[in-house]
Amino acid sequence: MNLGPHAAFIWASYAAVALAVGGLIGWLVLDGRRHEKRLADLEARGVRRRSAQD
Repeated sequence: MNLGPHAAFIWASYAAVALAVGGLIGWLVLDGRRHEKRLADLEARGVRRRSAQD
């Protein structure tokens, strides 16, 4: 694959996008864990979801 004189820019762009997508995925994973911990804490204190009512 010949990218010509702009190969460095093209590869840098691919790397930037890969880092951005990786960062977003990492942020979502960490945020999901934070929310799970918070929900577990609330449930341990006896707070229940409105949808769980009988």
